[in-house]
Amino acid sequence: MTSAIEAVDLGSYSHDLSMIGLFMQADPIVKVVMLILMSASVYSWAIVFYKRSVLSKLHRKANVFEDSFWSGEPLDKIYQRVKNSRHDPMLATFAAGMDEWQAGVAAGVPVKESIQASLRQRVERAMNVAIGREVSALEKGMTFLASVGSTAPFIGLFGTVWGIMNSFSAIASSNNTSLAVVAPGIAEALFATALGLVAAIPAVIAYNVFSTGINRYADRLEAFADEFAAILSRHLDSQDSDGGAPGRKVAA
Repeated sequence: MTSAIEAVDLGSYSHDLSMIGLFMQADPIVKVVMLILMSASVYSWAIVFYKRSVLSKLHRKANVFEDSFWSGEPLDKIYQRVKNSRHDPMLATFAAGMDEWQAGVAAGVPVKESIQASLRQRVERAMNVAIGREVSALEKGMTFLASVGSTAPFIGLFGTVWGIMNSFSAIASSNNTSLAVVAPGIAEALFATALGLVAAIPAVIAYNVFSTGINRYADRLEAFADEFAAILSRHLDSQDSDGGAPGRKVAA
């Protein structure tokens, strides 16, 4: 009779060791910890998929724009076509430079070297500001990934410590140290640590991958801005006052 009762008890304990069972049987504090970690993990994966899609799309758009930019098409025509599409970082950088350029040559291309130098600086500054603004927009969500990667294990550890404290309290009150009694509480506590690692590991990997990707894209924007500034500078050096915008870019 005793063996049968023990078998039934062990069966109920093994059933409670499922993930759902561990969550349902957990202490309210541990449940809150688990919910926080699961929510952080879901939101981290949402950021991962979004960032991956955005970066891939931006590189494709940049390839198309650079092909058009280096095709020999007049820059003022490109500007007229893309000036209302500044949701793309590279287009926004180009449009910022052209805005400042057109404002500076509205009355004709300046002849004085001091005015030309000032115009070059304003164009470069406008593009750098645009790049900084666009890169900052791309970095949204990165702080959350870094925070999850650094804090999730400790949040999970807090849940583990709290769960083990409850398990030891239950053992002390029941005066029963059998594995069947101890196992559910220990498993519940360790489950919180496991959730913390499940949330932290992908977040750390994603943060490193996307940080590298965003930095590479920022370098691409800065390289384009330098090339564009060089084109405008050559146009100023030629002192070609033919109406303001460079008619066709100079070959590199």
